[in-house]
Amino acid sequence: MKPAPFDYQAPASLEAALDVLARHGGEAKILAGGQSLIPVMNFRLAEPALLVDINKLAELDFIRRAEDGGLRIGALTRQRRLERDPLVAAVAPLLHEAVPFIAHPQIRNRGTFGGSLAHADPAAELPALAVALRARLRLQRAGSDRWVEAGDFFAGLFATALEPDEILAEVAIPPLPPRTGWAFLEIARRHGDYAQVGIAALVTLDEAGRCREARLVYLSVGDRPVEARQAARLLAGEEISPPAIAAAAEKASRDEMSPFGDVHATAEFKRHLARVLTGRALRRAAERARDGRAAA
Repeated sequence: MKPAPFDYQAPASLEAALDVLARHGGEAKILAGGQSLIPVMNFRLAEPALLVDINKLAELDFIRRAEDGGLRIGALTRQRRLERDPLVAAVAPLLHEAVPFIAHPQIRNRGTFGGSLAHADPAAELPALAVALRARLRLQRAGSDRWVEAGDFFAGLFATALEPDEILAEVAIPPLPPRTGWAFLEIARRHGDYAQVGIAALVTLDEAGRCREARLVYLSVGDRPVEARQAARLLAGEEISPPAIAAAAEKASRDEMSPFGDVHATAEFKRHLARVLTGRALRRAAERARDGRAAA
């Protein structure tokens, strides 16, 4: 199929892009990488009257160290750059580990960090990673901006806190606490396919080797990234032992997610996958926290 007719503008600056959105509001759609938007338009699931191409906005394409030791990443930064940038690997190893799971290299060459977040596909990796990393998102409109926590940004299936006249400009990722290990795992029928279930896990140990904090965030088990807070609390103050891991995995999969069944997997099978992946991810994250490969 072909998209419905639309007007097209390619502003040369962020200020000009925000002015276009201020004037056209809900009639416009932002085009960044286009890896999600164009197929949706071709199927006429979206029929914007105006396409605002922001690929000329070089000021939104950057990766730099933040004052707090974390990262600031421009929304137009290509996913392939996230995969290869040594600063991302050093400061946000969870993000570095997970990006190769996103589709295929051709997709990552064009797909953008901000575009995936704004699209808010519950089966996508980057929204779950943003929640796990406690990222903050800067939403900008003509004359003002605001910061939103990643956990508050995703409002439901393909729905976010973005207003029609706003652009997601950048993402701030704080540094990981000392003695923090990480793991990202997913199961898909083939590499590059949408995951049946995925998990982003972080484990922070105290000086005695017990769990100070854990984060468990899942993709493809609800209408947005799902953080299993109750399961994580079961681990606090405990050694990351087989019984503790089993209890957390059971709690998360049974009580903290609502997976949708589809032609590839039933809801119950997705819960089973979540239990298995939780165990693997917690063991890997705890091992990294113990052996010195964790955040220093």
